[in-house]
Amino acid sequence: MAVYDLHHAFYEHHHFLLAFGVVLLAVVVNGCYELLFSPLRKYPGPRLAAVTYLLSAYHTAKGDHILWLQSLHRTYGDAVRFSPDELSFTSAQAWRDIYGHASGGRKSTEKDHRFFGPTPNGTPDIIRANAHDHSRFRRNFSHAFSDKALREQQPLIAQYADMLVAKLQESVQESPAAKVEMVRMYNLTTFDIMGDLTFGDPLNLLKGTGYMEWVGGIFASVKMLCLLRVSRYYSWLTAIMALVVPRSLREKARAHYKACKARVDWRVNQTLDKPDIWGLVMEQKESLQLSRDEMYSNSQLFMVAGTETTATALSGLTYQLLRHPEKMQKITQEIREAFKDEEIGMTRLAHLKYLNACIEEGLRVYPPVPVGAARRVPEGGMTVCGDFIPANISLSVHHWATYRSPENFRRPNEFVPERWTNDPEFANDNKAAFQPFSYGPRNCLGKNLAYHEMRIILAKVLYHFDLSLAPESVDWDKQKVFSLWEKKPLMVRLHPRV
Repeated sequence: MAVYDLHHAFYEHHHFLLAFGVVLLAVVVNGCYELLFSPLRKYPGPRLAAVTYLLSAYHTAKGDHILWLQSLHRTYGDAVRFSPDELSFTSAQAWRDIYGHASGGRKSTEKDHRFFGPTPNGTPDIIRANAHDHSRFRRNFSHAFSDKALREQQPLIAQYADMLVAKLQESVQESPAAKVEMVRMYNLTTFDIMGDLTFGDPLNLLKGTGYMEWVGGIFASVKMLCLLRVSRYYSWLTAIMALVVPRSLREKARAHYKACKARVDWRVNQTLDKPDIWGLVMEQKESLQLSRDEMYSNSQLFMVAGTETTATALSGLTYQLLRHPEKMQKITQEIREAFKDEEIGMTRLAHLKYLNACIEEGLRVYPPVPVGAARRVPEGGMTVCGDFIPANISLSVHHWATYRSPENFRRPNEFVPERWTNDPEFANDNKAAFQPFSYGPRNCLGKNLAYHEMRIILAKVLYHFDLSLAPESVDWDKQKVFSLWEKKPLMVRLHPRV
Protein backbone atom coordinates (compact mmCIF):
# COMPACT_ATOMS: atom_id res chain seq x y z
CA MET A 1 0.00 0.00 0.00
CA ALA A 2 2.81 2.38 0.91
CA VAL A 3 4.53 1.57 -2.38
CA TYR A 4 1.28 2.33 -4.25
CA ASP A 5 0.83 5.65 -2.44
CA LEU A 6 4.40 6.61 -3.19
CA HIS A 7 3.99 5.70 -6.83
CA HIS A 8 0.67 7.58 -7.04
CA ALA A 9 2.14 10.69 -5.42
CA PHE A 10 5.10 10.58 -7.80
CA TYR A 11 2.74 10.16 -10.74
CA GLU A 12 0.63 13.18 -9.73
CA HIS A 13 3.72 15.24 -8.95
CA HIS A 14 5.20 14.28 -12.32
CA HIS A 15 2.08 15.49 -14.13
CA PHE A 16 2.07 18.73 -12.16
CA LEU A 17 5.70 19.36 -13.10
CA LEU A 18 4.94 18.51 -16.72
CA ALA A 19 2.00 20.94 -16.82
CA PHE A 20 4.04 23.64 -15.13
CA GLY A 21 6.87 23.06 -17.59
CA VAL A 22 4.54 23.36 -20.57
CA VAL A 23 3.13 26.65 -19.25
CA LEU A 24 6.60 27.98 -18.50
CA LEU A 25 7.83 26.98 -21.96
CA ALA A 26 4.83 28.73 -23.56
CA VAL A 27 5.58 31.89 -21.59
CA VAL A 28 9.26 31.80 -22.58
CA VAL A 29 8.48 31.12 -26.25
CA ASN A 30 5.89 33.90 -26.32
CA GLY A 31 8.30 36.28 -24.62
CA CYS A 32 11.06 35.47 -27.10
CA TYR A 33 8.65 36.03 -29.99
CA GLU A 34 7.43 39.38 -28.69
CA LEU A 35 10.95 40.63 -28.00
CA LEU A 36 12.77 39.19 -31.03
CA PHE A 37 10.31 38.52 -33.85
CA SER A 38 7.14 40.58 -33.32
CA PRO A 39 6.54 43.26 -35.98
CA LEU A 40 6.31 45.71 -33.05
CA ARG A 41 9.79 44.86 -31.72
CA LYS A 42 11.25 48.05 -33.21
CA TYR A 43 9.03 50.20 -30.98
CA PRO A 44 10.70 51.06 -27.66
CA GLY A 45 9.18 50.44 -24.25
CA PRO A 46 9.65 48.35 -21.13
CA ARG A 47 10.59 44.76 -21.99
CA LEU A 48 8.08 43.41 -19.51
CA ALA A 49 5.30 45.41 -21.20
CA ALA A 50 6.20 43.81 -24.54
CA VAL A 51 5.49 40.30 -23.25
CA THR A 52 2.51 40.78 -20.92
CA TYR A 53 -0.56 42.97 -20.48
CA LEU A 54 -0.23 42.82 -16.72
CA LEU A 55 1.92 45.94 -16.42
CA SER A 56 -0.59 48.13 -18.28
CA ALA A 57 -3.49 46.45 -16.46
CA TYR A 58 -1.85 47.14 -13.11
CA HIS A 59 -1.51 50.88 -13.80
CA THR A 60 -5.08 51.02 -15.17
CA ALA A 61 -6.48 49.47 -11.99
CA LYS A 62 -4.24 51.68 -9.85
CA GLY A 63 -5.51 54.86 -11.53
CA ASP A 64 -2.09 56.20 -12.57
CA HIS A 65 -1.94 54.89 -16.14
CA ILE A 66 -1.63 58.39 -17.62
CA LEU A 67 1.40 59.20 -15.46
CA TRP A 68 3.01 55.85 -16.27
CA LEU A 69 2.50 56.36 -20.00
CA GLN A 70 3.79 59.93 -19.77
CA SER A 71 6.97 58.63 -18.12
CA LEU A 72 7.38 56.08 -20.92
CA HIS A 73 7.12 58.79 -23.57
CA ARG A 74 9.68 60.90 -21.71
CA THR A 75 12.06 57.95 -21.71
CA TYR A 76 11.45 56.42 -25.12
CA GLY A 77 10.09 59.20 -27.36
CA ASP A 78 6.88 59.93 -29.26
CA ALA A 79 6.05 56.29 -30.11
CA VAL A 80 5.91 53.73 -27.30
CA ARG A 81 4.95 50.06 -27.02
CA PHE A 82 3.20 49.64 -23.69
CA SER A 83 1.75 46.13 -24.10
CA PRO A 84 2.21 43.22 -26.53
CA ASP A 85 -0.16 44.75 -29.12
CA GLU A 86 -0.68 48.39 -28.04
CA LEU A 87 1.20 51.48 -29.23
CA SER A 88 0.89 55.05 -27.93
CA PHE A 89 1.86 58.17 -29.89
CA THR A 90 2.25 61.86 -29.04
CA SER A 91 2.62 63.59 -32.42
CA ALA A 92 0.32 65.66 -34.63
CA GLN A 93 1.04 63.30 -37.54
CA ALA A 94 -0.26 60.38 -35.49
CA TRP A 95 -3.59 62.18 -35.04
CA ARG A 96 -3.93 62.44 -38.82
CA ASP A 97 -2.79 58.88 -39.54
CA ILE A 98 -4.80 57.08 -36.85
CA TYR A 99 -7.99 59.14 -36.60
CA GLY A 100 -8.15 60.95 -39.94
CA HIS A 101 -10.01 60.05 -43.12
CA ALA A 102 -8.76 56.90 -44.83
CA SER A 103 -6.96 57.40 -48.13
CA GLY A 104 -5.15 55.37 -50.76
CA GLY A 105 -7.73 52.60 -50.72
CA ARG A 106 -7.13 51.49 -47.13
CA LYS A 107 -9.93 50.98 -44.64
CA SER A 108 -10.52 53.33 -41.72
CA THR A 109 -9.44 52.29 -38.25
CA GLU A 110 -12.22 50.93 -36.06
CA LYS A 111 -12.75 51.52 -32.36
CA ASP A 112 -10.90 49.03 -30.16
CA HIS A 113 -13.77 47.35 -28.30
CA ARG A 114 -11.37 46.00 -25.72
CA PHE A 115 -10.80 49.62 -24.69
CA PHE A 116 -14.39 50.89 -24.87
CA GLY A 117 -16.25 47.82 -23.68
CA PRO A 118 -19.96 47.15 -24.27
CA THR A 119 -22.89 49.47 -23.62
CA PRO A 120 -25.22 48.52 -20.73
CA ASN A 121 -27.82 47.08 -23.12
CA GLY A 122 -25.34 45.59 -25.59
CA THR A 123 -26.43 47.91 -28.44
CA PRO A 124 -23.55 50.06 -29.76
CA ASP A 125 -23.83 53.83 -29.36
CA ILE A 126 -22.24 56.37 -31.70
CA ILE A 127 -18.82 55.89 -30.08
CA ARG A 128 -18.82 52.09 -30.37
CA ALA A 129 -20.71 51.76 -33.68
CA ASN A 130 -19.19 50.33 -36.84
CA ALA A 131 -18.52 52.68 -39.75
CA HIS A 132 -21.95 52.20 -41.36
CA ASP A 133 -23.98 52.76 -38.20
CA HIS A 134 -21.73 55.60 -37.09
CA SER A 135 -22.47 57.43 -40.34
CA ARG A 136 -26.21 56.93 -39.80
CA PHE A 137 -25.99 58.12 -36.18
CA ARG A 138 -23.86 61.10 -37.15
CA ARG A 139 -26.26 62.26 -39.85
CA ASN A 140 -29.15 61.86 -37.45
CA PHE A 141 -27.59 63.72 -34.53
CA SER A 142 -25.78 66.42 -36.53
CA HIS A 143 -28.96 68.50 -36.83
CA ALA A 144 -29.31 68.60 -33.05
CA PHE A 145 -25.76 69.95 -32.67
CA SER A 146 -25.78 72.36 -35.63
CA ASP A 147 -25.14 76.10 -35.26
CA LYS A 148 -28.84 76.74 -35.89
CA ALA A 149 -29.86 74.37 -33.09
CA LEU A 150 -27.29 75.89 -30.72
CA ARG A 151 -28.63 79.40 -31.37
CA GLU A 152 -32.12 78.18 -30.53
CA GLN A 153 -30.82 76.50 -27.38
CA GLN A 154 -28.87 79.55 -26.16
CA PRO A 155 -31.67 80.87 -23.88
CA LEU A 156 -31.95 77.48 -22.19
CA ILE A 157 -28.20 77.28 -21.51
CA ALA A 158 -28.16 80.87 -20.22
CA GLN A 159 -31.15 80.09 -18.00
CA TYR A 160 -29.25 77.34 -16.18
CA ALA A 161 -26.11 79.46 -15.93
CA ASP A 162 -28.25 82.12 -14.23
CA MET A 163 -29.68 79.48 -11.90
CA LEU A 164 -26.13 78.51 -10.93
CA VAL A 165 -25.33 82.14 -10.12
CA ALA A 166 -28.52 82.42 -8.05
CA LYS A 167 -27.63 79.25 -6.16
CA LEU A 168 -24.13 80.58 -5.44
CA GLN A 169 -25.54 83.93 -4.29
CA GLU A 170 -27.86 82.02 -1.96
CA SER A 171 -24.90 80.22 -0.42
CA VAL A 172 -23.00 83.46 0.16
CA GLN A 173 -26.00 85.22 1.70
CA GLU A 174 -26.55 82.36 4.14
CA SER A 175 -22.91 82.44 5.28
CA PRO A 176 -20.42 84.94 3.78
CA ALA A 177 -17.48 82.88 5.10
CA ALA A 178 -18.81 79.60 3.73
CA LYS A 179 -16.94 77.54 1.18
CA VAL A 180 -18.68 76.21 -1.93
CA GLU A 181 -17.84 72.90 -3.58
CA MET A 182 -17.53 73.96 -7.23
CA VAL A 183 -17.14 70.50 -8.79
CA ARG A 184 -20.60 69.65 -7.48
CA MET A 185 -22.09 72.96 -8.62
CA TYR A 186 -20.66 72.61 -12.13
CA ASN A 187 -21.90 69.01 -12.29
CA LEU A 188 -25.44 69.98 -11.30
CA THR A 189 -25.44 72.76 -13.90
CA THR A 190 -24.17 70.72 -16.83
CA PHE A 191 -26.46 67.86 -15.84
CA ASP A 192 -29.49 70.16 -15.79
CA ILE A 193 -28.52 71.63 -19.16
CA MET A 194 -27.92 68.27 -20.84
CA GLY A 195 -31.02 66.70 -19.33
CA ASP A 196 -33.21 69.48 -20.71
CA LEU A 197 -31.42 69.57 -24.07
CA THR A 198 -31.58 65.80 -24.48
CA PHE A 199 -35.04 64.97 -23.16
CA GLY A 200 -36.88 68.30 -23.16
CA ASP A 201 -37.68 67.97 -19.48
CA PRO A 202 -35.94 69.75 -16.57
CA LEU A 203 -34.12 67.55 -14.05
CA ASN A 204 -34.27 70.26 -11.34
CA LEU A 205 -30.93 69.37 -9.78
CA LEU A 206 -29.92 72.99 -9.14
CA LYS A 207 -33.28 73.48 -7.48
CA GLY A 208 -32.50 70.55 -5.22
CA THR A 209 -35.60 68.56 -6.12
CA GLY A 210 -34.19 66.24 -8.80
CA TYR A 211 -32.76 62.73 -8.77
CA MET A 212 -29.32 63.50 -7.26
CA GLU A 213 -28.09 59.88 -7.34
CA TRP A 214 -28.05 60.09 -11.13
CA VAL A 215 -25.05 62.44 -11.01
CA GLY A 216 -23.00 59.90 -9.05
CA GLY A 217 -23.97 57.20 -11.50
CA ILE A 218 -22.24 58.98 -14.36
CA PHE A 219 -18.67 58.63 -13.12
CA ALA A 220 -19.46 55.27 -11.55
CA SER A 221 -20.44 53.81 -14.93
CA VAL A 222 -17.23 55.10 -16.54
CA LYS A 223 -15.02 53.88 -13.70
CA MET A 224 -16.63 50.45 -13.78
CA LEU A 225 -15.98 50.10 -17.52
CA CYS A 226 -12.38 51.18 -16.98
CA LEU A 227 -11.79 48.63 -14.23
CA LEU A 228 -13.50 45.86 -16.18
CA ARG A 229 -11.23 46.68 -19.13
CA VAL A 230 -8.47 44.97 -17.16
CA SER A 231 -10.35 41.66 -17.43
CA ARG A 232 -10.55 42.01 -21.21
CA TYR A 233 -6.79 41.48 -21.39
CA TYR A 234 -7.02 38.03 -19.80
CA SER A 235 -10.23 36.03 -19.43
CA TRP A 236 -9.05 34.57 -16.11
CA LEU A 237 -9.10 38.08 -14.64
CA THR A 238 -12.87 38.36 -15.15
CA ALA A 239 -13.75 36.56 -11.92
CA ILE A 240 -11.13 38.52 -9.98
CA MET A 241 -12.36 41.89 -11.28
CA ALA A 242 -15.94 40.88 -10.50
CA LEU A 243 -14.87 40.68 -6.86
CA VAL A 244 -12.70 43.81 -6.97
CA VAL A 245 -15.28 46.16 -8.54
CA PRO A 246 -17.50 47.31 -5.64
CA ARG A 247 -21.18 46.41 -5.76
CA SER A 248 -22.05 50.08 -5.13
CA LEU A 249 -20.24 51.00 -8.36
CA ARG A 250 -22.25 48.47 -10.34
CA GLU A 251 -25.51 49.64 -8.76
CA LYS A 252 -24.80 53.29 -9.61
CA ALA A 253 -23.95 52.36 -13.20
CA ARG A 254 -27.21 50.40 -13.53
CA ALA A 255 -29.15 53.30 -12.01
CA HIS A 256 -27.66 55.67 -14.61
CA TYR A 257 -28.77 53.47 -17.49
CA LYS A 258 -32.25 52.92 -16.03
CA ALA A 259 -32.73 56.67 -15.53
CA CYS A 260 -31.77 57.38 -19.16
CA LYS A 261 -34.01 54.58 -20.42
CA ALA A 262 -36.98 55.92 -18.47
CA ARG A 263 -36.41 59.43 -19.86
CA VAL A 264 -36.31 58.13 -23.44
CA ASP A 265 -39.54 56.17 -22.93
CA TRP A 266 -41.18 59.31 -21.54
CA ARG A 267 -39.88 61.58 -24.32
CA VAL A 268 -40.95 59.52 -27.33
CA ASN A 269 -44.55 59.76 -26.14
CA GLN A 270 -44.50 63.56 -25.77
CA THR A 271 -45.06 66.40 -28.23
CA LEU A 272 -42.97 69.40 -27.18
CA ASP A 273 -42.51 72.77 -28.85
CA LYS A 274 -38.90 73.36 -27.81
CA PRO A 275 -35.81 72.20 -29.73
CA ASP A 276 -34.46 69.37 -27.59
CA ILE A 277 -32.08 66.81 -29.07
CA TRP A 278 -34.51 63.91 -29.01
CA GLY A 279 -37.20 65.92 -30.73
CA LEU A 280 -34.83 66.69 -33.62
CA VAL A 281 -33.70 63.06 -33.73
CA MET A 282 -37.26 61.77 -34.08
CA GLU A 283 -37.94 64.18 -36.96
CA GLN A 284 -35.32 62.55 -39.20
CA LYS A 285 -36.30 60.53 -42.26
CA GLU A 286 -36.96 56.83 -41.88
CA SER A 287 -33.57 55.68 -43.23
CA LEU A 288 -31.84 57.50 -40.37
CA GLN A 289 -34.25 56.51 -37.61
CA LEU A 290 -32.91 54.89 -34.46
CA SER A 291 -34.30 51.76 -32.87
CA ARG A 292 -35.49 52.09 -29.28
CA ASP A 293 -32.40 50.21 -28.05
CA GLU A 294 -30.17 52.61 -30.02
CA MET A 295 -32.00 55.49 -28.36
CA TYR A 296 -31.29 53.98 -24.95
CA SER A 297 -27.58 53.43 -25.57
CA ASN A 298 -27.02 56.86 -27.12
CA SER A 299 -29.00 58.69 -24.45
CA GLN A 300 -26.81 57.26 -21.68
CA LEU A 301 -23.73 58.26 -23.71
CA PHE A 302 -24.99 61.84 -24.13
CA MET A 303 -25.58 62.12 -20.41
CA VAL A 304 -21.97 61.08 -19.78
CA ALA A 305 -20.23 62.97 -22.58
CA GLY A 306 -22.37 66.09 -22.21
CA THR A 307 -22.15 66.46 -18.44
CA GLU A 308 -19.10 64.92 -16.79
CA THR A 309 -16.53 66.18 -19.31
CA THR A 310 -17.81 69.77 -19.43
CA ALA A 311 -18.02 69.98 -15.64
CA THR A 312 -14.51 68.53 -15.46
CA ALA A 313 -13.16 71.15 -17.87
CA LEU A 314 -14.80 73.96 -15.88
CA SER A 315 -13.49 72.58 -12.59
CA GLY A 316 -9.96 72.21 -13.92
CA LEU A 317 -9.93 75.69 -15.44
CA THR A 318 -11.34 77.28 -12.28
CA TYR A 319 -8.60 75.59 -10.25
CA GLN A 320 -5.86 76.76 -12.62
CA LEU A 321 -7.15 80.34 -12.55
CA LEU A 322 -7.25 80.26 -8.75
CA ARG A 323 -3.67 78.99 -8.67
CA HIS A 324 -2.62 81.83 -11.00
CA PRO A 325 -4.20 85.05 -9.62
CA GLU A 326 -2.73 87.25 -12.35
CA LYS A 327 -4.50 85.14 -15.00
CA MET A 328 -7.72 85.23 -12.97
CA GLN A 329 -7.55 89.02 -12.76
CA LYS A 330 -6.99 89.34 -16.49
CA ILE A 331 -9.89 87.10 -17.56
CA THR A 332 -12.25 88.65 -14.99
CA GLN A 333 -11.41 92.15 -16.18
CA GLU A 334 -12.02 91.17 -19.81
CA ILE A 335 -15.45 89.72 -19.00
CA ARG A 336 -16.60 92.60 -16.80
CA GLU A 337 -15.48 95.26 -19.25
CA ALA A 338 -17.18 93.52 -22.17
CA PHE A 339 -20.66 93.02 -20.71
CA LYS A 340 -23.50 93.98 -18.56
CA ASP A 341 -24.99 90.83 -17.05
CA GLU A 342 -28.00 90.62 -19.33
CA GLU A 343 -25.77 91.00 -22.41
CA ILE A 344 -23.67 87.88 -21.80
CA GLY A 345 -24.40 85.65 -24.78
CA MET A 346 -22.77 83.06 -27.01
CA THR A 347 -21.89 85.25 -29.99
CA ARG A 348 -19.92 87.90 -28.12
CA LEU A 349 -18.31 85.41 -25.74
CA ALA A 350 -16.84 83.58 -28.72
CA HIS A 351 -14.83 86.73 -29.51
CA LEU A 352 -13.30 87.33 -26.08
CA LYS A 353 -9.67 86.48 -26.77
CA TYR A 354 -8.39 85.86 -23.27
CA LEU A 355 -11.46 83.91 -22.15
CA ASN A 356 -11.07 81.56 -25.08
CA ALA A 357 -7.32 81.32 -24.58
CA CYS A 358 -7.92 80.28 -20.97
CA ILE A 359 -10.41 77.62 -22.03
CA GLU A 360 -7.95 76.18 -24.55
CA GLU A 361 -5.13 76.17 -22.03
CA GLY A 362 -7.39 74.60 -19.42
CA LEU A 363 -8.20 71.78 -21.84
CA ARG A 364 -4.48 71.31 -22.50
CA VAL A 365 -3.20 71.12 -18.92
CA TYR A 366 -6.26 69.25 -17.60
CA PRO A 367 -7.91 67.44 -20.54
CA PRO A 368 -11.32 66.09 -19.46
CA VAL A 369 -10.50 62.77 -21.13
CA PRO A 370 -6.76 62.41 -20.46
CA VAL A 371 -6.36 58.90 -21.92
CA GLY A 372 -6.02 57.87 -25.55
CA ALA A 373 -9.06 56.51 -27.41
CA ALA A 374 -7.77 53.25 -28.87
CA ARG A 375 -8.28 52.24 -32.50
CA ARG A 376 -7.53 48.95 -34.27
CA VAL A 377 -5.39 48.75 -37.42
CA PRO A 378 -7.65 47.50 -40.25
CA GLU A 379 -7.08 44.47 -42.44
CA GLY A 380 -4.08 45.00 -44.71
CA GLY A 381 -2.26 47.17 -42.19
CA MET A 382 -1.50 50.89 -42.38
CA THR A 383 1.30 53.42 -42.15
CA VAL A 384 1.58 55.59 -39.04
CA CYS A 385 4.25 58.28 -38.79
CA GLY A 386 6.12 56.72 -41.71
CA ASP A 387 6.19 53.14 -40.40
CA PHE A 388 4.02 50.23 -41.51
CA ILE A 389 1.95 48.57 -38.77
CA PRO A 390 0.19 45.23 -39.37
CA ALA A 391 -3.52 44.57 -38.85
CA ASN A 392 -5.21 44.26 -35.47
CA ILE A 393 -2.68 46.33 -33.51
CA SER A 394 -4.20 48.83 -31.05
CA LEU A 395 -3.14 52.47 -31.56
CA SER A 396 -3.86 55.71 -29.74
CA VAL A 397 -2.71 59.28 -29.30
CA HIS A 398 -2.51 59.89 -25.57
CA HIS A 399 -3.94 63.29 -24.61
CA TRP A 400 -2.08 63.77 -21.33
CA ALA A 401 1.35 62.72 -22.59
CA THR A 402 0.88 64.61 -25.87
CA TYR A 403 -0.10 67.91 -24.26
CA ARG A 404 2.66 67.67 -21.66
CA SER A 405 5.37 66.86 -24.20
CA PRO A 406 8.17 69.45 -24.64
CA GLU A 407 8.31 68.29 -28.27
CA ASN A 408 4.88 69.86 -28.78
CA PHE A 409 4.69 72.74 -26.30
CA ARG A 410 7.08 75.18 -24.71
CA ARG A 411 6.83 75.17 -20.89
CA PRO A 412 4.43 72.21 -21.22
CA ASN A 413 3.67 71.80 -17.52
CA GLU A 414 2.75 75.46 -16.95
CA PHE A 415 -0.66 77.09 -17.29
CA VAL A 416 0.02 79.86 -19.82
CA PRO A 417 -3.08 81.04 -21.75
CA GLU A 418 -0.88 83.48 -23.66
CA ARG A 419 0.32 80.60 -25.86
CA TRP A 420 -3.11 80.81 -27.57
CA THR A 421 -2.93 84.60 -28.17
CA ASN A 422 -0.14 84.68 -30.77
CA ASP A 423 2.53 85.38 -28.15
CA PRO A 424 5.86 85.03 -30.03
CA GLU A 425 7.37 83.02 -27.17
CA PHE A 426 5.08 80.15 -28.17
CA ALA A 427 5.31 80.54 -31.94
CA ASN A 428 6.86 77.08 -32.28
CA ASP A 429 4.20 75.26 -30.25
CA ASN A 430 2.78 72.40 -32.30
CA LYS A 431 -0.89 73.28 -31.90
CA ALA A 432 -1.92 70.57 -34.35
CA ALA A 433 -1.03 68.07 -31.62
CA PHE A 434 -3.82 69.55 -29.46
CA GLN A 435 -7.09 67.72 -30.21
CA PRO A 436 -9.16 67.63 -26.99
CA PHE A 437 -12.30 66.66 -28.94
CA SER A 438 -10.45 64.03 -30.99
CA TYR A 439 -9.86 64.28 -34.73
CA GLY A 440 -11.33 63.23 -38.04
CA PRO A 441 -14.74 61.88 -39.04
CA ARG A 442 -15.41 60.47 -35.57
CA ASN A 443 -14.49 63.51 -33.53
CA CYS A 444 -16.78 64.76 -30.77
CA LEU A 445 -20.15 65.82 -32.15
CA GLY A 446 -20.83 68.04 -29.13
CA LYS A 447 -17.67 70.16 -29.44
CA ASN A 448 -19.44 73.46 -30.19
CA LEU A 449 -22.03 72.88 -27.48
CA ALA A 450 -19.25 72.22 -24.95
CA TYR A 451 -17.44 75.44 -25.86
CA HIS A 452 -20.65 77.47 -25.59
CA GLU A 453 -21.45 75.96 -22.20
CA MET A 454 -17.96 76.55 -20.82
CA ARG A 455 -17.89 80.17 -22.00
CA ILE A 456 -21.27 81.19 -20.65
CA ILE A 457 -21.04 79.35 -17.32
CA LEU A 458 -17.54 80.60 -16.53
CA ALA A 459 -18.34 84.14 -17.71
CA LYS A 460 -21.48 84.33 -15.55
CA VAL A 461 -19.62 83.10 -12.46
CA LEU A 462 -16.65 85.45 -12.90
CA TYR A 463 -18.91 88.38 -13.76
CA HIS A 464 -20.71 88.09 -10.42
CA PHE A 465 -18.04 86.79 -8.03
CA ASP A 466 -14.44 87.11 -6.97
CA LEU A 467 -13.12 83.66 -6.11
CA SER A 468 -10.42 82.42 -3.74
CA LEU A 469 -9.10 78.90 -3.24
CA ALA A 470 -9.63 77.21 0.13
CA PRO A 471 -6.42 75.79 1.66
CA GLU A 472 -7.66 72.19 1.55
CA SER A 473 -7.92 72.35 -2.26
CA VAL A 474 -4.40 73.61 -2.99
CA ASP A 475 -3.40 70.20 -4.38
CA TRP A 476 -6.77 69.51 -6.01
CA ASP A 477 -5.25 68.36 -9.30
CA LYS A 478 -3.50 65.36 -7.72
CA GLN A 479 -6.11 62.85 -8.83
CA LYS A 480 -6.46 59.32 -10.11
CA VAL A 481 -7.79 58.58 -13.58
CA PHE A 482 -10.21 55.85 -14.59
CA SER A 483 -10.71 56.96 -18.21
CA LEU A 484 -11.99 60.21 -16.63
CA TRP A 485 -10.61 62.12 -13.65
CA GLU A 486 -11.72 60.97 -10.21
CA LYS A 487 -12.24 64.54 -9.06
CA LYS A 488 -11.91 65.64 -5.46
CA PRO A 489 -14.07 68.41 -3.97
CA LEU A 490 -12.91 71.86 -5.15
CA MET A 491 -13.55 74.13 -2.19
CA VAL A 492 -13.81 77.82 -3.11
CA ARG A 493 -14.76 80.99 -1.25
CA LEU A 494 -17.03 83.32 -3.19
CA HIS A 495 -17.09 87.08 -2.72
CA PRO A 496 -19.89 88.99 -4.47
CA ARG A 497 -18.59 91.54 -6.93
CA VAL A 498 -18.35 95.00 -5.42
